Amino acid sequence: MKSHFQFSNQQRNGIFSLLIIIIALQCINTFLDFSDDNAYVETEEIEAFRKELDSLRLIEIENNKPKIYPFNPNYITDYKGYTLGMSNEEINRLHQFREKNQWVNSAKQFQQVTKVSDSLLNKISPYFKFPEWVTNPKPRSNGYSNSFSSKSKPKTFDEKIDLNTATASQLKSVYGVGEKLSERIINYRNKYNGFVADVELTEVYGLMPEVVDRIKNDFTVKTPKAITTYNLNSATRDELVLIKYIDYELANSIIEERTLREGFSSFEELTKIEDFPVKKIEIIKLYLRL
Repeated sequence: MKSHFQFSNQQRNGIFSLLIIIIALQCINTFLDFSDDNAYVETEEIEAFRKELDSLRLIEIENNKPKIYPFNPNYITDYKGYTLGMSNEEINRLHQFREKNQWVNSAKQFQQVTKVSDSLLNKISPYFKFPEWVTNPKPRSNGYSNSFSSKSKPKTFDEKIDLNTATASQLKSVYGVGEKLSERIINYRNKYNGFVADVELTEVYGLMPEVVDRIKNDFTVKTPKAITTYNLNSATRDELVLIKYIDYELANSIIEERTLREGFSSFEELTKIEDFPVKKIEIIKLYLRL
């Protein structure tokens, strides 16, 4: 062990010099500032760049969100309600309300029916688009030919205007029919080369049942479009599928039911068929005969 603790004068001087150097370096490190201003500047630039990246990322996320376009809240589907942030219970309440043939005509009524929160209502209500006759009702004046007076005498068939020749200005004389709805009625008429019967007014998007009734007070189909009708008890599958709202599956079901019944005795028996569009039977009946 002595060999490890016995030093020559030269070694002692070396050890002493080493201690002095260590102490000097510790003092320099303690009392002198070696921080680099450039490093601080670079840190600020990196932080600014990071913030810019975060903002660009948020913009990209916002752009990838589903776009919301104006819509009629009465026709919200399950998927549409989900994308808007509605719960299943809120969507079901709206569907149950609509099944009663009732309509939501304001954002407040929408909240009363669905019970959505104020925050969600404030978010989606700016996109609500109700029919023109709801948002901009026309004043009830003597200028309308079909006033709501219960004393007004119903018009006869000859007094009514032919729905297949009526102009947009004539249709707008009906309370509840504005520029858009009169245009839709005429576009529907042009698309199908004329109306077959008054009931086809229910096919025009946005026409409420009460508005249809008002139109029928002053208008009716006097020159119906010529159509081909099919005998319900002898029509083939390929003939049945030519009728609106009847596809191949439903046509096969109709033929099977016809065979079991040995023929239909009334059109109402069609409603007993599974998946038959009951609400469209009046349209379907236009193209059938017994």
